[in-house]
Amino acid sequence: MTQPRRADPLPLGGEDGLPYSKGLMARALIATGVSAVKAYELAQQTEADLRGRGATVVELERLQELAEEVLGEEDARRAVRRLRRLRQLRSLEVPIIVLVGGATGTGKSTVATEIAHRLGITRVTSTDFIRQTMRAFFSPEFVPSVHYSSFEAGEGLPAAEREAGDPLLLGFLDQTRNVLVGVHASIDRALEEGWSMVLEGVHLVPGMVPSSFGDALVVHAVLAIENEDIHVQHFWIRNASPDGPRSHLKYVDKLSDIRHIQDFIVEEAGKTGVPVVQNGNIERAIDAVMELVFDRADQLAAEKV
Repeated sequence: MTQPRRADPLPLGGEDGLPYSKGLMARALIATGVSAVKAYELAQQTEADLRGRGATVVELERLQELAEEVLGEEDARRAVRRLRRLRQLRSLEVPIIVLVGGATGTGKSTVATEIAHRLGITRVTSTDFIRQTMRAFFSPEFVPSVHYSSFEAGEGLPAAEREAGDPLLLGFLDQTRNVLVGVHASIDRALEEGWSMVLEGVHLVPGMVPSSFGDALVVHAVLAIENEDIHVQHFWIRNASPDGPRSHLKYVDKLSDIRHIQDFIVEEAGKTGVPVVQNGNIERAIDAVMELVFDRADQLAAEKV
């Protein structure tokens, strides 16, 4: 039975100001892209200002004045503008589904995790996790492509299929079609429960994933890295990540295949109108995806008027 949809907790409120809580204020500021240190500094300064005025609500205009002292004029203006947009996003009271696609090594998991943190979404998963789960249930004889990396899936195809075209892309597409069965099931479950979700993975190929899911706010973006040297650096970072070492040399050796898949995904994004975010700088990439979320919220709000 479908459960009633519920939105994530709303850290902002009121038409003219923000009912004050230092913790919630800091969290809301972090969601706008303010660093944690600056967010808590501004939250403390706001608390002192409220105490001095004997007030309990900080108006956004006053918050911007205080923010200018901590962040500077331009960053303060952007933070307050995003606070307004964040409040509008929450007021829609619909589940949020953020899909972050892109080839291996483009920073999808980093961007997805940060987007989820800023939006207060606790459900973050990857298509690789779904593929790994499928590997436990389906033998290589039954579904061979899921038992390979995305850039090696062509090795699981029958010889006749490999010879029918580009084996790299044919294998990747076969794997993608299989993995998307699990992706759709995960999203359907989230929507049945009214949950928001951030999903990242190479298998989120534009045109192969629906552009809408019920009344959810859906944002689909593709990450890409134009500069090959920067792409290589990402694999070294992955190898030194807290999640444990990865065989970065394997990825470097297969870089031309990985970038061939990237070219295909970017081309499909162009055909379907899915935004491509160049990830030469991780903070700018995160901000770009957040802007896509806010823009979609603006569109939905306009449609409801």
